[in-house]
Amino acid sequence: MVEYLAAFYPFSPYFHSWQIITHMFMHGSIMHILFNMMTLFSFGPILEQTLGDKKYLILYFVSGLGAFFLFNAWNFVEVQSISRELQELGFNMNAYLSGANVNLSGNEDSILRQRELIGSLKAIMYTPMVGASGAIFGVVAGFATLYPDSKIGIMFIPVPIKVKYLLPIIVVGSVYLGVSGNGGGIAHLAHVGGALVGWLLARIWKKHLYRFN
Repeated sequence: MVEYLAAFYPFSPYFHSWQIITHMFMHGSIMHILFNMMTLFSFGPILEQTLGDKKYLILYFVSGLGAFFLFNAWNFVEVQSISRELQELGFNMNAYLSGANVNLSGNEDSILRQRELIGSLKAIMYTPMVGASGAIFGVVAGFATLYPDSKIGIMFIPVPIKVKYLLPIIVVGSVYLGVSGNGGGIAHLAHVGGALVGWLLARIWKKHLYRFN
């Protein structure tokens, strides 16, 4: 089902519009879905009780959409950069994108570089994004916005940490890993997109939560 339900780059031949939603229900492994569901179970019920069912669902799914769009916005930037460099090396990008067979030309170093760039381009075009992590990062960010002084325990850290300190560290780390290309197969910028949406919605709604109490 990966070809149809995972989220491919919007300009990939495998992309379908429904994937912006269905990718949230796909996961790469049993551990992936277990970790996501444990995190959701830890933060979700409190946030749902505070926001109410409708706002909670909106935050969850819009955070998932934010994850998809930020991740692919960066993919678009990378594709443009790769395409520009390939064209500078004499590679016929238009013919390649139309499906034609394009021969590599130039000296040995140029050909090696073109092959490397084409490999990076194919990785973006044909590697899908899966998982609810973006939506769940939105839930965690929403929780941190409404309950910033709550302390949580993290594995390997002996003392509880307030979420208002922990979340920014995670977000900054995710930005670095996503932009530097050291993500290890994890869509770190999707996490950032989800967290930004969750933070923004919770910040807006926070002003009105206790308005009538």
